[in-house]
Amino acid sequence: MTRRGLLGLAGAGAAGIGLGVAGDRVVATAVGASVSDDSAQYPFYGNHQAGIVTPAQDRLHFAAFDMAAGATRADLIDLLRDWSVAAAALTAGRDVGEFGAVSGPYDAPPQDTGEAQGLPPAGLTITFGFGPSLFETADAVDRFGIAARRPADLTRLPHFPGDALEDAFSDGDLCIQACANDPQVAVHAIRNLSRIAFGRAVIRWSQLGFGRTSSTSTTQSTPRNLFGFKDGTANIKAEQPAVVNEHVWVPSGSDQSWLAGGSYLVARRIRMTIETWDRTIMREQETVFGRTKGEGAPLSGGTEFTEPDFDLTGGEGEPLIAAASHVRLAHPAQNAGAQLLRRGYNFVDGNDDLGRLEAGLFFISFQRAPKQFTTVQLNLAKHDSMNEYVRHVGSALFVVPAGARAGSYVGAPLFS
Repeated sequence: MTRRGLLGLAGAGAAGIGLGVAGDRVVATAVGASVSDDSAQYPFYGNHQAGIVTPAQDRLHFAAFDMAAGATRADLIDLLRDWSVAAAALTAGRDVGEFGAVSGPYDAPPQDTGEAQGLPPAGLTITFGFGPSLFETADAVDRFGIAARRPADLTRLPHFPGDALEDAFSDGDLCIQACANDPQVAVHAIRNLSRIAFGRAVIRWSQLGFGRTSSTSTTQSTPRNLFGFKDGTANIKAEQPAVVNEHVWVPSGSDQSWLAGGSYLVARRIRMTIETWDRTIMREQETVFGRTKGEGAPLSGGTEFTEPDFDLTGGEGEPLIAAASHVRLAHPAQNAGAQLLRRGYNFVDGNDDLGRLEAGLFFISFQRAPKQFTTVQLNLAKHDSMNEYVRHVGSALFVVPAGARAGSYVGAPLFS
């Protein structure tokens, strides 16, 4: 499949119209590709944005943007229109623009940067989100006439115990999550969407990720994080539509009708103190997680997917799964039933000034309401024994609108 050709609204994502929770998987099957195959293709248009319940791809390029000083409501709408047209083309494996990377006039810059020429779609999904500051700045300025339409739940995340947040990895007016099975395809998407934004929005911060740290489909095995443990065993899966509807999608009865069918995206950059962890004995590592390092089974026994038994004790009367273990504190039973759909990625960004790996987890979760995340994170921040080995340095919350219709653009109901 080539990335050459015209980019137009008509037909660019018609296959996605009317698809429900599992619609993106249907498309992958229709083109004869597995979800991890480079030829897998997910349409941009549909009831929900792709990149949420889509089977998690191997690579990530995440970028947060701020609208340019002096940008108007018309600039914002035009940007979302242009981004939607481009996203429909990119996810279909086509170049951006009428002439693409190589067919335009020699005396003008190419419309597409061209580094993805000859590459298949690689399961690319592009997901857009809106931050609290897009609706109203910190000093209560309504730049785009949408402050009255800000969802009540869309506020900056609170400062949790132990947070060491850096502005360089936090917040933003807009975000784009590009996931693909080829890193060049994901980077190409963000690069070209950034070019399109020139003069209207600028990148505030970005993050590359590799090695997904969660599975969002039962067709996927459970991956491992940089501590070497399986991560996301109990994650919400696309094949659980009732659970997805209950915990991921914003219902039609929310305080803002334009948001129905959308979700909330939490992004947290978590630095791991790899060197300290690597000198920790196996017994302590498993106690911290509450699972075995090999199989990923709960320390109460069984296999990876055995439900943990938090009441089971050892010979000295102590619980086999420690009270401060990660698996216990993150479990819905310890958090008033709160569940998250996680789509995190590992990252390694070289070394710091002391020669330590600048590495960790870029945590992403989707949920119906931010309270689901804050409930779990507050419990972890207060009690989790893993806090000795991690530090949260970046934080952002975005609302993710429902999917766009072909001929329209992402977030259009917000401006109607």
